[in-house]
Amino acid sequence: MIRLVVADDHQLVREGIKKTLTADKGIEVVGEAWDLPSLSSLLAEQQVDILLLDLSLSPPNELAALRIVRERFPSVPVLIISSHAESQFGIESLREGASGYVTKSMTVDVIVKAVHKVCAGGRYVSESLADLLAFELTAPKNPHPHAVLTERESQVFMLLASGLTIKQVAGKLDISISSVNTYRSRILAKMQLKTNAELIRYAVKHGLAN
Repeated sequence: MIRLVVADDHQLVREGIKKTLTADKGIEVVGEAWDLPSLSSLLAEQQVDILLLDLSLSPPNELAALRIVRERFPSVPVLIISSHAESQFGIESLREGASGYVTKSMTVDVIVKAVHKVCAGGRYVSESLADLLAFELTAPKNPHPHAVLTERESQVFMLLASGLTIKQVAGKLDISISSVNTYRSRILAKMQLKTNAELIRYAVKHGLAN
């Protein structure tokens, strides 16, 4: 039986996760936490096989809770479950010691599979996150991260850097808003940025802003 702890700052989300995971007869949810103090107390008291951790537990620094858990409880495997896209925090979470990264938009089967794989001593990454990891390993080292963007990504980058909104960029390039969001996620991941504000500062710093 896998002994699992759920850590999320929203009770409704915790209840949903518990109900979903306990449908699998091999998983037992032995505790839940809503903030860092409650999580630390729980991990110190309970024998835990895996921690399912939401990055929102430690705003505004989403990776702070992961770092603290890995430092204080290094023997507890951590599977990140997040509303943030893999392109935003997936690679960073793995660097900080997470054993896997899933998003709340993934199916129940995928999350259960990830829990079992991590508890078996493995790591769980989706195909899209694996692609991002492969890109990071094979991308040529360049002093200017914007140089690795594709032509379309460069167009989106320049428009966002000029201060246009997602909707305005979509209209300018005659593409859907969801496509712009996808390009934006790829751009931020490749350039290791997190927000549009950082993107704009980068463009100004390198003389790319109009």
